[in-house]
Amino acid sequence: MKKAISLVLITEGIVLLSYLYSFELFVNIQVAYLSSLFVILGSAFAYQKMINAQISSDVYEDKRDLLDEIEDPHELYDDETINNSPVEELDLREIVKEEKAKIKTFSMKSVKHGVRGGVSIFRIVPYVFLVLGFIALKNNDVLNIAIYLPSLLIGIVVGSIGSKGFAPKM
Repeated sequence: MKKAISLVLITEGIVLLSYLYSFELFVNIQVAYLSSLFVILGSAFAYQKMINAQISSDVYEDKRDLLDEIEDPHELYDDETINNSPVEELDLREIVKEEKAKIKTFSMKSVKHGVRGGVSIFRIVPYVFLVLGFIALKNNDVLNIAIYLPSLLIGIVVGSIGSKGFAPKM
């Protein structure tokens, strides 16, 4: 965590040095850098909170190996037999009902889980900052796309390195 903070402070110092060259350069770099940095760090922190909440509640889904899912997505080659009864004694309607019950459907629980991860305050606020910063630069006739877009990359790189400290605790 100390490395991440020192990296952010060093990068911010370099951004502040751009003020000596021109105000337009400084403002474009500062807004783009902070916007992308906040988006990356906010997403990493929100993801960490979501994973830690799932770990602490012991809610997890037992998944098959990724290679097995690719090779046999419908579990046709599983070792377990479905039913050892003779064909005459099989109740096909009951078997179909059991197999339909195994199919995952779009439920309110899955919607709630997806919305909770995507609508975190740690994700929304940085995007609002990004949009409002861009609009403020444009309205004040200071926006220079040739400076703004590469400056987004600086924030992305620093945010990615800094977010390594947000790894979920197991």
